[in-house]
Amino acid sequence: MSRTASSPSLSIPGAANGICCSRPAQSLKRDEIWPVSLERQILFWGLGLAALLLVVYLLGSTITPFAAGIVLGYLLDPVVLKLQRFGFNRLGASLLILTVFVVNVLLFFILVVPVLGNQFIAFAQHLPGYAVRLQAFAIEEGNAFIAKYGGRWLDAFGLSQQLSTAQIQKSVADFVTQSAQWLLDAFTRLVSGGAALFNFLSLLIVTPVVAFYILVDWNRMIAKLDSWLPLDHRETLRKIAREINHALAGFIRGQSIVCLFLAIWYSVGLTLIGLDYGFLIGVIGGVLSFVPYVGSLTALVLSLSVALFQGWPSLKLFFLALAVVGAGQFLEGNVLSPQLVGESIGLHPVWLMFALLAFGQLFGFLGLLIAVPTAAAIGVVARHLIAVYLTSP
Repeated sequence: MSRTASSPSLSIPGAANGICCSRPAQSLKRDEIWPVSLERQILFWGLGLAALLLVVYLLGSTITPFAAGIVLGYLLDPVVLKLQRFGFNRLGASLLILTVFVVNVLLFFILVVPVLGNQFIAFAQHLPGYAVRLQAFAIEEGNAFIAKYGGRWLDAFGLSQQLSTAQIQKSVADFVTQSAQWLLDAFTRLVSGGAALFNFLSLLIVTPVVAFYILVDWNRMIAKLDSWLPLDHRETLRKIAREINHALAGFIRGQSIVCLFLAIWYSVGLTLIGLDYGFLIGVIGGVLSFVPYVGSLTALVLSLSVALFQGWPSLKLFFLALAVVGAGQFLEGNVLSPQLVGESIGLHPVWLMFALLAFGQLFGFLGLLIAVPTAAAIGVVARHLIAVYLTSP
């Protein structure tokens, strides 16, 4: 079925008569790594990648359940392989794994989502009270601070020595009003509208179906893709595919476990110290930890803000929340990520931040999710192209 790889010898006319010659090893070096059609190959794969990104940009919400199904099937394939070793056929193993997954998702929606919804509603209801307390705090502490330390700075800028209570109150009120409106708009866009409901239902229904077919046909799809590889490029492309698979598997599977751990750690820890909405903040922070830097920053800002309002004037709750989030970040950075994710993605932090910003700007939240895996794949290809360039004559 598959073609066999050719030898390094280069056949020329006359080989049928037994005449054949081999080029020196040095001159074969580039051909063995990547044949002379390198430029056309780069153009082909570059155009293919550009077309894929264009499709994602134009049909982002439509392809989300299909992309999620492919990713889910990819993540669960090792589990199916293990079940096959215990005597299951691939169809039965795939059906069992998807059934367990769907049951867990349903339990999550039945047991966890109502708690999250109630805490979110309670937070929205208490937001005006937080605004009043913030105003009182700003007026009292702000006036005292300005009166004690800020006179010469205000005079230097031509301002009065002490800002009026009305000025501080108006500034704080405007800030809180804008923040509350932003939260309300974000929540409204998330839960309302026919498009949002359709996208949610399609994600809930289509994703498991796509994942099931991916799991059942995974080996056939890989074999078909392998048969499409050009003979001269096959070993090189296989090597690139293995490295990309290592990078993606290491990041996605490892980071998923990290997210689950942090969601449990934050939600349980913040709830035990008595922080209002601790369960909601913990789950949000854990889930968003799939995107580097975003989850940790979200958990830190939300927990410390609520702790400050809830415990003021005492700072005990503030430091307890800081300890919970800080301990979670320590475990993630020094234990979990090195063990589960390691150096699999092989990306410099600066390049990682650039990828997050660029993909987030282009594709929104979906872009944040695919930024790191895509950047890791691009990094693997780029390293191979650089190796070809450095070893070419």
